[in-house]
Formats: sequence, C-alpha cells, structure tokens
Amino acid sequence: MNGPTLHEPPAPASWRIALPHTAAAVPVARALVRTALAELKHSADSDTAELLTAELVANAVEHTAGTGPIELVVELLPSGCQVEVHDPDPAPPGDLTVPHPLGPPDPWQEHGRGLLLIRTLSSSCGHRPTESGKAVWFRLPVVPPQRRYV
Repeated sequence: MNGPTLHEPPAPASWRIALPHTAAAVPVARALVRTALAELKHSADSDTAELLTAELVANAVEHTAGTGPIELVVELLPSGCQVEVHDPDPAPPGDLTVPHPLGPPDPWQEHGRGLLLIRTLSSSCGHRPTESGKAVWFRLPVVPPQRRYV
C-alpha cells in the first residue's frame, strides 16, 4: 500500500453473535443490525445495512458446508458501520470485489445478484481469511441527518 495507512478509531460499539447455519439466521441478523443502528444518533442507512447483511448471511448459509454456526459481527464506527459474516469455508466469495467476467447476472434468475448489491451499495467491501475460514465484510458511511427518511 502506498502512502500512510489510515486507521479507524476504535468502534464505539460492537456486537458479535453466533447464528445457526440455517435460513433462520437471516431475519435474526437483519434485526440485530436494525437494532444496532437505531442506537446511534448519526448512523448508516439501516435499510441498506439490513439488505446487505441479509445477503451476506444468506450466502454463508447457502454456499458453505457444515452445520456449525456462522458469526455476525457489527461494528459501529465514527465514519459509519462495518458488518462481517464469518463462515467455515476458506474459499473467497465469487465476484465480491470485481465484476463477474461473464457480465452482470441474468435479471430473470432467482440467484446471482447478492454480491453485486454488496459491491454496488456499500462504500467498501471485501473478505479476509480467518483461523476457522473467512470473514466477508462491507462498510456503509454515516448518512447525514437531512438525508434520512423517517
């Protein structure tokens, strides 16, 4: 990396929760993110955070083997929020950080748009190896108060 490394100040609040390796994890993850963001006066867009969290959790459930739990980590940062989903599969997610070489997903297919949504709607996203598999993450910036809808 060229230039100085930017370090985010410590998160003012963070949550880490184990979720079942089933589809039931998706609404639980959405509710946790919604609740976490509601605690802050100036936070990231809750609807977008819920949508992208649901995509990450659904991908972890659908595309990783095993029955062990997956883990959701939500960090509220001065600049917004970061959400990570940890799963036991070390393989990187398909086209998370670069477009798929065959072009955009077919709009008529039921699957294939989750990573595109994450890549498009987040301020940044990526993945990293962990001791037990990988963590896939995204960040959302703080939304100025005048742009929030009540």
